Amino acid sequence: MDSIDLIALEMIKYFKNDVRRINHALKVFSFARLIGKAEGLDGKKQYILEAAALLHDIGIKVCEQKYGSTAGHLQEIEGPEVAKEILSHIDVEKDKIERILFLIGNHHSYSKIDDIDFQILVEADFLVNIHEDSMDVETIKSIKHKYFKTKMGLFMLEKMFEV
Repeated sequence: MDSIDLIALEMIKYFKNDVRRINHALKVFSFARLIGKAEGLDGKKQYILEAAALLHDIGIKVCEQKYGSTAGHLQEIEGPEVAKEILSHIDVEKDKIERILFLIGNHHSYSKIDDIDFQILVEADFLVNIHEDSMDVETIKSIKHKYFKTKMGLFMLEKMFEV
């Protein structure tokens, strides 16, 4: 098993019987992985993207307990600390951890998108949320024009939701 597999297993262990959250993370991971590979990310960025995708919503349990809310801005506050604890048990380089935590701590702040790994994480999360939240066509079109930039992300959005 490589360290991405270990991160996935730790995420599953953390969420325990919250199958909905586990499935969400695994779907975002799958889309992010596919988009990253199609966009030609180098190994380091691909690793960061995949790890961040697996852990992007990891703060949600703390948010529910602490605030009684799953609001995105609260996940951004609480997620990095939970992810840091998970990653501390896995051999991941410090600079990678810093970027992973940055992505987790900002993944709902679209104005902060600063690189392709962040862009892909946002697109992958939207691909999953559009379906899970049963968004209407006009909302999907708006998201497409505002937030999708990668060729593969656009391709999947158009094929999956016919927009």
